[in-house]
Amino acid sequence: MANILSTEKQAVVIGALAEGNSIRSIERMTGVHRDTVMRLGVRVGEGCARVLDEKMRGLDCKRVEVDEIWGFIGKKQKNASREDRRAGLGDVWTFLSIDPETKLMPNFVVGQRDRYHTIAFMEDLAKRLKNRIQLSSDAMAAYPDAVELAFGTEVDYGQIVKQYASPTGEDARRYSPAEVVAIRKERINGDPKYDLVCTSYIERANLTARTHCKRLARLTLAFSKKLENFKAAIGLHLGYYNLVKTHSTVRCTPAMAAGVESSAWTVTDLINAA
Repeated sequence: MANILSTEKQAVVIGALAEGNSIRSIERMTGVHRDTVMRLGVRVGEGCARVLDEKMRGLDCKRVEVDEIWGFIGKKQKNASREDRRAGLGDVWTFLSIDPETKLMPNFVVGQRDRYHTIAFMEDLAKRLKNRIQLSSDAMAAYPDAVELAFGTEVDYGQIVKQYASPTGEDARRYSPAEVVAIRKERINGDPKYDLVCTSYIERANLTARTHCKRLARLTLAFSKKLENFKAAIGLHLGYYNLVKTHSTVRCTPAMAAGVESSAWTVTDLINAA
C-alpha cells in the first residue's frame, strides 16, 4: 500500500478518518478507492493501538474517570440471531478512561459490558499508573469487584449513581436519553474526595469519540462489519487524540500535558510510528 499511495496522500486519508469523515466521503474527496482507505485505516489503527500500549506506561495521573460507550458490529443485538452472535455480530462496548487534568486517555478495551471485560479494562489501567489515584465511574455493577481485583486497597474510588425517570407515552418512542431525576455520590474504596467524584469529563470524551470516530456515530451507515475493523478505528481515534490533536484547555496534546511526549506529532509521524 505504501508503494501505491504517497506519504502525503496517506496523511490526508488518515487525517480525514481521524476527524470523523466517512470512507466514501474520503473516496470522493481524495480519489482513493474506498477499499484502499479501509485497508490503510485498519493498518494504521492497529499500529496506533500498539504505539499507545508501549507509550502509556508509568503515568503520573492523580485522577481518572472511566466509562463505557455502546456500538455494534454488523447489526444491533436485538436483530442478531444466535448464529450472528457466534460470528461476532451484535452490540459491542468500548471501555474508555481519561485523566481530567491532562485530558490524556490512557487505555481502552473493546468487548462486552460484562464482568470479564470490566476486569480486563481495570487491570490494564492499573498497570499503566505509577501512583495512587482517585477513580470515578458510573454505577455499573461490575466495577467494584473489578477495581478491587485490579487495584486492591491502593485506590480512592467513588461512584456517580444516577436515577432516571421512566419514559412514558411519546417519550418512550423518542430517540433520546431518559431524564435524570436524581444524582448521588457513593464511596466504594479508600477515601475519595466527594467533590472530585465525577464522570463529566469521560462523558464529554465519549461525545468526542462519537464525533471523530465514524464507527461510533449514531443513525448512520458507518458502523463496522468486522470486530477487527472496529478495534482499529478506536485505536486510530485514541492515537490521533492523544498524540496529534491539540486540546484547547491544556493548549497542547494530551500526551505532552502528561509528559509522555515532548512535542506534538503530525499525522505523518503517526503513520510512520504505526
